[in-house]
Amino acid sequence: MMHYLVVLVLSRPEMLHSVLQAWQQAGAPGATVLESTGLGRVSHLLGRDDMPLFPSLRALGEKQEYTHNTIFSIVDGDEMVDKLIAATEGVVGDLSQPNQGILFVVPVARVIGYRVP
Repeated sequence: MMHYLVVLVLSRPEMLHSVLQAWQQAGAPGATVLESTGLGRVSHLLGRDDMPLFPSLRALGEKQEYTHNTIFSIVDGDEMVDKLIAATEGVVGDLSQPNQGILFVVPVARVIGYRVP
């Protein structure tokens, strides 16, 4: 069976808990969450008067309005990928709309340490 890495860059951190619940209910075997910041948001910050010239990633992360959450999970098969996409859009809305987030899927050639539940 083919494995896929499903990655969601969630633009609205307040929806993180709901997305994780939806992924779990859809059958995701697990998920990892990272705080992240995109280039567009960093560029916006650099133009602000109240930010240091060289802000640290930690300083950026402390400003909630400039952070994203990046969620990723390794899943088996196209059916599970489709379930996670549907679960995500059930929570955040249509991902083709601005500021909802970005979801992409990458085929995984080999996985070591992955346990099928």
